[in-house]
Amino acid sequence: MTYYIGADIGTSGTKTVLFDVSGNVIASASEEYPLYQPQNGYAEQQPQDWANAVLHTVAAVVKQSGVDPQDVKGIGLSGQMHGLVMLDQANQVIRPAIIWCDQRTAAECEEITERVGAEQLIAITANPALTGFTASKILWVRNHEPENFAKCAHILLPKDYIRFVLTGEFATEVSDASGMQLLDIPNRCWSDTVLEKLDIDKNLLAKVYESPEITGTLTAEAARLTGLCEGTPVVGGAGDNAAAAIGTGVAEDGKAFTTIGTSGVVFAHSSQISIDPKGRVHTFCCAVPGCWHVMGVTQGAGLSLKWFRDLFCDAEKHTAKNMGVDEYYLMDKEAEQSPIGANRLLYLPYLMGERTPHLNANARGVFFGLSAMHQKRDLLRAVMEGVTYSLRDCLEVFREMQIEVDDMMACGGGGSSPLWRQMLADLYRCPIQTTKSKEGPALGAAILAMVGTGAYASVPEACRAIIAADKICQPDEKAVPEYEKYYQLYRKIYPSLRERYQELAAL
Repeated sequence: MTYYIGADIGTSGTKTVLFDVSGNVIASASEEYPLYQPQNGYAEQQPQDWANAVLHTVAAVVKQSGVDPQDVKGIGLSGQMHGLVMLDQANQVIRPAIIWCDQRTAAECEEITERVGAEQLIAITANPALTGFTASKILWVRNHEPENFAKCAHILLPKDYIRFVLTGEFATEVSDASGMQLLDIPNRCWSDTVLEKLDIDKNLLAKVYESPEITGTLTAEAARLTGLCEGTPVVGGAGDNAAAAIGTGVAEDGKAFTTIGTSGVVFAHSSQISIDPKGRVHTFCCAVPGCWHVMGVTQGAGLSLKWFRDLFCDAEKHTAKNMGVDEYYLMDKEAEQSPIGANRLLYLPYLMGERTPHLNANARGVFFGLSAMHQKRDLLRAVMEGVTYSLRDCLEVFREMQIEVDDMMACGGGGSSPLWRQMLADLYRCPIQTTKSKEGPALGAAILAMVGTGAYASVPEACRAIIAADKICQPDEKAVPEYEKYYQLYRKIYPSLRERYQELAAL
């Protein structure tokens, strides 16, 4: 029997899973780490926290499983996108990583647009300049921390820093590199034009691979720390959403998924490049060689519910612990007691600014309609509904672009909630499926390792063999028009507040 490891380096923590060649889970382990917000709108993490978590969890799954390390034939990496990791000549981390949800770089986005030109930027990178992307973070460090920029010898994405820790190689792959705003998306390589106009040395960047390609092998030190064999192949892997697509079987035209993790994503596969001329959704290279995907992003999806949990749900945490259940299960049950529309309470999930469709770093969260009659269950439901309205916004852009979706999967932590899946079905007005495997990005990363090491001939072939549907949630005919009323009101709130957000940011 052969085995494969998928390690998903997320924002809240790392999850590492050992699979057999059929995609069955043999062992899994997780480790959390903190997120730091030194100022309003800032978001940073320590790369060493990611490295420790990966080394610990890989060692844990090897030990738990009892498999012969020689039978582990490959490792795939998935990870949070857009983060900036800077190393010096000695390969030491220079400063904390500025991660995807950081919003400090509005001025640098203007600088990028001015230097490259808005039309040329979209033509090359398939996206407008965005605060979440890596290029603006590089410019921010150069503009605000010149002493740190001067030390920089290597620029890596979060999962690619883990690759360096495991293999000693500086490498990335097309799906994650797409989110740096430095990649020529149609040609799947670094853009000399963008790098020249932004005055960024190409030598700072890692070599670009396709997602299933082998990028390096485990060093002796990494083997010692993980319990694996020196020389175990590590493939390119994928950014978290591209890996989740593979882990849910979204590897062919017509297939799509919605994930509710820390951020929320609506993602559709495309064998051809499709670009929104307004820049509201992102077009990236996907983990299937020679293909692309379109993706709408809600910055504060699961983050909104986690924020609410951490601030207001100590009682649920305590009760859940005593009952031996997850606190989110109790929160779901509480939210179910509130009606559709949460007793006329709406929530805008813009805790960390917003990407699709507003592209506004200064947007912030709002409870609209709050009154003395509302109870915690109403606020809980309003948060869940608000996230779902935001995801519907993404799907509306796809529909404008005439991207046909006939197969929608749900994944991520929120996808495990029956209540949230029903909200998605009712607001999307289409069936929502889940997969039998709940491992998403970790499974996707492992599948890429299987393909890269020859267990399967192609990514679509592997997905067809491994991924199977589980539950299916149909729209509720009575609920659909009720949700539609609240969604149409939700869409009117942001335009009313757009200028007020700018005033708030200027205070």
